[in-house]
Amino acid sequence: MRIREWRDVLEDVAERSVDPEDWRAVAGNRSGGVGEDLYLAHPRAGVFFLKTYAKNPYQVRGVGAKVARSLDDEIGSYLPGRERGASARFAIRSPPEDEDHAESQASKLEEVVKAHADAPTTPSDMFDDVMEVLESPAFGPMAYDGYGRPDELDGLADEFDEAEQLLSAELDDLIETDEVGRGFM
Repeated sequence: MRIREWRDVLEDVAERSVDPEDWRAVAGNRSGGVGEDLYLAHPRAGVFFLKTYAKNPYQVRGVGAKVARSLDDEIGSYLPGRERGASARFAIRSPPEDEDHAESQASKLEEVVKAHADAPTTPSDMFDDVMEVLESPAFGPMAYDGYGRPDELDGLADEFDEAEQLLSAELDDLIETDEVGRGFM
Protein backbone atom coordinates (compact mmCIF):
# COMPACT_ATOMS: atom_id res chain seq x y z
CA MET A 1 0.00 0.00 0.00
CA ARG A 2 1.36 3.35 -1.05
CA ILE A 3 0.18 6.37 0.95
CA ARG A 4 -0.31 9.48 -1.17
CA GLU A 5 -1.82 12.94 -0.99
CA TRP A 6 -5.62 12.67 -1.06
CA ARG A 7 -6.02 14.61 -4.33
CA ASP A 8 -3.66 12.21 -6.08
CA VAL A 9 -5.84 9.29 -4.99
CA LEU A 10 -8.97 11.04 -6.30
CA GLU A 11 -7.16 11.72 -9.57
CA ASP A 12 -6.35 8.01 -9.78
CA VAL A 13 -10.05 7.20 -9.26
CA ALA A 14 -11.04 9.70 -11.97
CA GLU A 15 -8.60 8.18 -14.47
CA ARG A 16 -9.95 4.62 -14.11
CA SER A 17 -11.52 3.26 -17.29
CA VAL A 18 -14.51 1.60 -15.63
CA ASP A 19 -18.27 2.16 -15.67
CA PRO A 20 -18.59 5.46 -13.77
CA GLU A 21 -22.03 4.66 -12.32
CA ASP A 22 -20.80 1.49 -10.56
CA TRP A 23 -18.84 3.34 -7.88
CA ARG A 24 -20.01 3.19 -4.25
CA ALA A 25 -18.92 5.24 -1.24
CA VAL A 26 -19.11 5.41 2.54
CA ALA A 27 -18.09 8.52 4.46
CA GLY A 28 -18.37 10.15 7.86
CA ASN A 29 -16.43 11.45 10.80
CA ARG A 30 -13.06 9.98 11.61
CA SER A 31 -13.23 7.63 14.59
CA GLY A 32 -10.11 8.84 16.38
CA GLY A 33 -9.60 12.53 15.92
CA VAL A 34 -10.20 15.43 13.62
CA GLY A 35 -11.37 14.86 10.09
CA GLU A 36 -13.36 12.56 7.89
CA ASP A 37 -12.99 9.08 6.40
CA LEU A 38 -14.07 8.18 2.88
CA TYR A 39 -14.05 4.82 1.12
CA LEU A 40 -14.62 4.70 -2.64
CA ALA A 41 -15.09 1.31 -4.25
CA HIS A 42 -15.76 -0.18 -7.68
CA PRO A 43 -16.01 -3.89 -8.56
CA ARG A 44 -13.25 -3.63 -11.19
CA ALA A 45 -11.19 -0.67 -9.93
CA GLY A 46 -10.79 -1.71 -6.29
CA VAL A 47 -11.18 0.07 -2.97
CA PHE A 48 -9.68 3.47 -2.14
CA PHE A 49 -9.49 4.96 1.35
CA LEU A 50 -9.09 8.67 2.14
CA LYS A 51 -8.63 10.53 5.41
CA THR A 52 -9.00 14.30 5.23
CA TYR A 53 -9.57 17.35 7.40
CA ALA A 54 -10.39 20.99 6.69
CA LYS A 55 -7.38 23.07 7.69
CA ASN A 56 -9.40 26.21 7.02
CA PRO A 57 -12.46 27.09 4.91
CA TYR A 58 -10.34 27.07 1.75
CA GLN A 59 -7.98 24.17 2.23
CA VAL A 60 -8.56 20.46 2.75
CA ARG A 61 -5.58 18.32 3.65
CA GLY A 62 -5.35 14.58 3.76
CA VAL A 63 -3.90 11.27 2.70
CA GLY A 64 -5.17 8.17 0.98
CA ALA A 65 -4.31 4.85 -0.58
CA LYS A 66 -5.66 2.05 -2.69
CA VAL A 67 -6.41 -0.66 -0.12
CA ALA A 68 -7.80 -3.46 -2.32
CA ARG A 69 -7.44 -4.40 -5.98
CA SER A 70 -11.00 -5.63 -6.31
CA LEU A 71 -14.29 -5.50 -4.50
CA ASP A 72 -15.37 -8.85 -3.07
CA ASP A 73 -18.75 -9.73 -1.55
CA GLU A 74 -17.59 -9.28 2.04
CA ILE A 75 -16.29 -5.76 1.47
CA GLY A 76 -19.22 -5.01 -0.81
CA SER A 77 -21.62 -5.78 2.04
CA TYR A 78 -20.46 -2.57 3.76
CA LEU A 79 -21.18 -0.43 0.70
CA PRO A 80 -24.56 0.95 -0.31
CA GLY A 81 -26.25 -0.21 -3.46
CA ARG A 82 -28.80 1.60 -5.53
CA GLU A 83 -31.56 -0.15 -3.61
CA ARG A 84 -30.08 -0.39 -0.10
CA GLY A 85 -28.32 1.84 2.38
CA ALA A 86 -27.72 4.92 0.26
CA SER A 87 -28.43 8.05 2.27
CA ALA A 88 -26.78 10.28 -0.30
CA ARG A 89 -25.15 10.38 -3.72
CA PHE A 90 -21.61 11.39 -4.63
CA ALA A 91 -19.70 12.29 -7.76
CA ILE A 92 -16.21 13.12 -8.84
CA ARG A 93 -16.06 15.60 -11.64
CA SER A 94 -13.35 16.87 -13.92
CA PRO A 95 -13.61 20.38 -15.35
CA PRO A 96 -14.41 20.81 -19.06
CA GLU A 97 -11.35 20.66 -21.31
CA ASP A 98 -11.97 24.02 -22.96
CA GLU A 99 -14.67 26.59 -23.72
CA ASP A 100 -16.21 24.54 -26.56
CA HIS A 101 -16.44 21.48 -24.33
CA ALA A 102 -18.04 23.58 -21.58
CA GLU A 103 -20.63 24.98 -24.00
CA SER A 104 -21.42 21.49 -25.30
CA GLN A 105 -21.91 20.14 -21.78
CA ALA A 106 -24.08 23.12 -20.83
CA SER A 107 -26.31 22.57 -23.87
CA LYS A 108 -26.70 18.85 -23.11
CA LEU A 109 -27.32 19.60 -19.43
CA GLU A 110 -30.09 22.02 -20.37
CA GLU A 111 -31.76 19.29 -22.46
CA VAL A 112 -31.54 16.77 -19.61
CA VAL A 113 -33.03 19.20 -17.09
CA LYS A 114 -35.88 20.03 -19.48
CA ALA A 115 -36.56 16.33 -20.12
CA HIS A 116 -36.73 15.62 -16.39
CA ALA A 117 -38.96 18.67 -15.83
CA ASP A 118 -41.43 17.42 -18.46
CA ALA A 119 -41.62 13.77 -17.40
CA PRO A 120 -42.02 11.80 -14.17
CA THR A 121 -38.60 11.12 -12.73
CA THR A 122 -36.78 10.06 -9.60
CA PRO A 123 -33.99 12.06 -7.96
CA SER A 124 -31.64 9.13 -8.56
CA ASP A 125 -32.43 8.97 -12.29
CA MET A 126 -31.96 12.71 -12.67
CA PHE A 127 -28.67 12.60 -10.79
CA ASP A 128 -27.40 9.75 -13.00
CA ASP A 129 -28.40 11.58 -16.19
CA VAL A 130 -26.76 14.83 -15.06
CA MET A 131 -23.53 13.04 -14.12
CA GLU A 132 -23.44 11.27 -17.50
CA VAL A 133 -23.85 14.60 -19.35
CA LEU A 134 -21.11 16.16 -17.21
CA GLU A 135 -18.93 13.12 -17.98
CA SER A 136 -18.29 12.31 -14.34
CA PRO A 137 -15.69 9.53 -14.11
CA ALA A 138 -17.15 8.24 -10.83
CA PHE A 139 -20.57 8.56 -9.22
CA GLY A 140 -23.08 6.53 -7.30
CA PRO A 141 -24.80 5.86 -4.01
CA MET A 142 -23.17 6.82 -0.75
CA ALA A 143 -23.74 6.04 2.91
CA TYR A 144 -22.91 9.34 4.60
CA ASP A 145 -23.26 10.90 8.01
CA GLY A 146 -22.14 14.52 8.23
CA TYR A 147 -22.39 14.55 12.02
CA GLY A 148 -21.29 11.07 12.96
CA ARG A 149 -19.96 7.85 11.61
CA PRO A 150 -22.01 5.28 9.67
CA ASP A 151 -21.71 1.73 11.00
CA GLU A 152 -20.35 0.70 7.61
CA LEU A 153 -17.23 2.81 8.24
CA ASP A 154 -16.43 0.81 11.34
CA GLY A 155 -16.85 -2.44 9.40
CA LEU A 156 -14.53 -1.22 6.66
CA ALA A 157 -12.02 0.03 9.27
CA ASP A 158 -11.96 -3.49 10.74
CA GLU A 159 -11.45 -5.00 7.26
CA PHE A 160 -8.60 -2.59 6.52
CA ASP A 161 -7.14 -2.25 10.01
CA GLU A 162 -3.53 -1.79 8.85
CA ALA A 163 -4.53 0.96 6.39
CA GLU A 164 -6.64 2.60 9.10
CA GLN A 165 -3.67 2.78 11.45
CA LEU A 166 -1.16 3.94 8.82
CA LEU A 167 -3.40 6.61 7.31
CA SER A 168 -4.46 7.85 10.77
CA ALA A 169 -0.81 8.28 11.74
CA GLU A 170 -0.08 10.16 8.51
CA LEU A 171 -3.10 12.43 8.97
CA ASP A 172 -2.18 13.09 12.60
CA ASP A 173 1.31 14.13 11.40
CA LEU A 174 -0.27 16.56 8.91
CA ILE A 175 -2.49 18.05 11.61
CA GLU A 176 0.48 18.44 13.95
CA THR A 177 2.66 19.95 11.19
CA ASP A 178 -0.12 22.40 10.28
CA GLU A 179 -0.27 23.42 13.96
CA VAL A 180 -4.04 23.53 13.77
CA GLY A 181 -4.94 21.26 16.66
CA ARG A 182 -8.44 20.75 15.28
CA GLY A 183 -10.20 20.91 11.97
CA PHE A 184 -12.15 23.89 10.74
CA MET A 185 -15.89 23.43 11.20
